[in-house]
Amino acid sequence: MKSKNITTGLLVFYLAALSWIIIFKMAFSAEQLPHLRSVNLIPFGESVIINGKLHFGELIQNLLAFVPYGVLLHTLWEDKSLFKQLLPIICTSLIFEVIQYVFSVGASDITDVIMNSAGGIVGIGIAIVIAKLSKEHRVQIINIVSLTGAVLLGGLIAMLILANL
Repeated sequence: MKSKNITTGLLVFYLAALSWIIIFKMAFSAEQLPHLRSVNLIPFGESVIINGKLHFGELIQNLLAFVPYGVLLHTLWEDKSLFKQLLPIICTSLIFEVIQYVFSVGASDITDVIMNSAGGIVGIGIAIVIAKLSKEHRVQIINIVSLTGAVLLGGLIAMLILANL
């Protein structure tokens, strides 16, 4: 049970960091935020096409950004159905897109929701594989890897804060 509390803490840290990255664009003041409001409802449309070619960089970043969410959520909710695990991931992504639109801090894009959701599914899949490989120590393994990532991310955030003082 103690391990699940650690997992919950890691999930809270992850969601806070993800919010800062997606909504606040890693800015330290409102003046640094972009003032952009647009909506793209065409999946894989103009927003990801650069010079006539599909730009995979942003797609991969959106996918990878939500992998930890799937891993941590599955670890906490492994007894729930896949749908119930995926629903908060999709809703979180939709909420981020709506917030970006409402506060004019970014482009709202259905492609982001799709790729974020795909990242959550990949994360759930990773957690399932870890559980199958090590049923007894799955939570500890996920917590150690997640804690390592959190420490590295925390270090990056600290460096950014120091560089912006």
